[in-house]
Amino acid sequence: MGESQKLRFGLIGGGEGAFIGAVHRLAAELDGEAELVATCAGSNPEKARAFGAKRYRVDPSRSYGSTQELSRAEAALPESQRIHYVIIATPNHTHVPIAAEALDAGFHVVSDKPLAADLQSAENLLQCHQGSNRKVAVTYNYTGYPMVREARALIASGAVGAIRRVQCEYLQGWLANAIDADNKQANWRTDPARAGAAGCFGDIGSHAENLVHFVTDLEIESLCADLSTFVPGRRLDDDGNVLLRFEGGAKGVISASQVAFGEENALTIRVYGDRGSLTWAQQEPNSLILRSMGKAMQILRTGGGDVAPPTAAATRLPSGHPEGFLEAFANVYRGFHADIRGEKTAIYPRLEDGVRGMRFLDRVVASSAAGGVWLQMEKSA
Repeated sequence: MGESQKLRFGLIGGGEGAFIGAVHRLAAELDGEAELVATCAGSNPEKARAFGAKRYRVDPSRSYGSTQELSRAEAALPESQRIHYVIIATPNHTHVPIAAEALDAGFHVVSDKPLAADLQSAENLLQCHQGSNRKVAVTYNYTGYPMVREARALIASGAVGAIRRVQCEYLQGWLANAIDADNKQANWRTDPARAGAAGCFGDIGSHAENLVHFVTDLEIESLCADLSTFVPGRRLDDDGNVLLRFEGGAKGVISASQVAFGEENALTIRVYGDRGSLTWAQQEPNSLILRSMGKAMQILRTGGGDVAPPTAAATRLPSGHPEGFLEAFANVYRGFHADIRGEKTAIYPRLEDGVRGMRFLDRVVASSAAGGVWLQMEKSA
């Protein structure tokens, strides 16, 4: 692939009434490194073909009615025309089958999170993918924020000392009422057949686990979970708290809720060490609060000087110009694209991160179902 050649991708999902599919498309194209050329925009073949051509303005001949049709037809095109990768922006239970199909067809893959609806299928995908030269990204997009990367760099440098406590919460209120049957996005997220065994924790608790690992590099040794379903008739958890014990002795808490009335997208992480602490909040993403022993509190800002190279590389604008959700999402794609081009320093969440996230969800559900018992975190095979 030439240095100036754009990567071509196909979008699977993002049909009528969807949210995240269009976000994936915008993020992938933001830096001018890739372009959408093919779609499969829904599970109904006729609607998918019509919607992909109209909404995403791809060539009607490349607006496909099924994932199988997309993989088969794109693989048959000349190398100079076919897609390089597919984006999977569909309900959880379809992620692994579509990813396996795309990898077998020779394409790289970007999958929305969580990676799968169950741990076994995620581990099967990892086992089959090992040794392949195909890249797999999992869009834990909050890792793309510059100040999240600065927090990671500061902790690695020893700025807060030995970590004692990590607290991460992700609070939303959009499912505080029984809208499951009437809202397309709520409908599949509260359906065990499509979402898997974890509801709120699968949807947003998975982001919190990944953020904790990305920022601290700590490994969970064991956990104790208490999941709740507050809305009558709902089939999956809509709230929960998980106590964490990390390897090395640090402790932590992950809280997630989609019934926290009035909350919007309140993702916050706090890391406390023996010489300092860090706080970052997604709703004020351009600021990172650093408290160091014997020093005044510092508010570090996106675009400011004296930051780590990964932070500077994730920042597009001068200080004072807000960067947010879409730019962070695009940083995941920037790292993925760099890896496809063979750049060794690419930063983005990979298949292994998705599998670790599924191990976390598996233990969370099992612990809560057993009455909130402590369970060891299973290691990779």
